[in-house]
Amino acid sequence: MTATLSEMTPATVISGLAALAHETRLALFRALVRKGSTGESAGELARSLGVPPQTLSFHLKEMARAGLLTSRREGRHIFYAVDFEHVRQLGAYLTDSCCADESSSGSQ
Repeated sequence: MTATLSEMTPATVISGLAALAHETRLALFRALVRKGSTGESAGELARSLGVPPQTLSFHLKEMARAGLLTSRREGRHIFYAVDFEHVRQLGAYLTDSCCADESSSGSQ
């Protein structure tokens, strides 16, 4: 479900950024970044962040829907991890034209 830079649309970028525009989701994202590609179980995330499981489930669903997270089931547990490629593409979309106007504005 990871979009490439050429497939990134403003709606995809807005969805990803909006998913991070909440204190709990931002904390969750940062915790999962630290866990790397192996991720962490939803139960352990709820315990470590002090977030009720139902609330955490809502936030995880929103972040996964925005493409920021992947999930996998291991027995009775669901593990979530950051989709680093998608996050890289978001960053690339935002900085794709970075400084493009600097060269033309400095030559007046």
